[in-house]
Amino acid sequence: MPGEKRFRTSLFGFKKSDVNSYVEKILREFDNMLKEKENEINKIKSQNEDIKERYNELLSKSEQINADRAKVADALIQAQEKAERILEDARNQALQEKKSIEELIEKEKEKLIDIKEELRVLKSEAANVLKKYEMQLGNLINKGIEE
Repeated sequence: MPGEKRFRTSLFGFKKSDVNSYVEKILREFDNMLKEKENEINKIKSQNEDIKERYNELLSKSEQINADRAKVADALIQAQEKAERILEDARNQALQEKKSIEELIEKEKEKLIDIKEELRVLKSEAANVLKKYEMQLGNLINKGIEE
């Protein structure tokens, strides 16, 4: 997260609207990052398909040029190895991106759980403060009635 968020306070804790808008902002940012990563994965998949098509075209051409087999065999082997390296690199990159996205999702889920726990604690503390003030107010009213 780019910077620490400070919330304004209201009578018994943080302003709920500030906290909610901050959580919504974080969720939007997370959603945008997730969409970007999905777009990157789709782009890599598209590149992978393009490479497969190119590989198939090279294989088809090698069958057409069977008469020049000695010359073409070396070029075909090199092209095939290059295509396989590109495919392997694309697969590895896609797997790395997927792993990174999954790790990011897990971290964000943990942050959300922490935020929910903080919110639960804050609600509990606010309820306790309200009960305390209610008792004090009741005592003051009782004293005022007795006098």
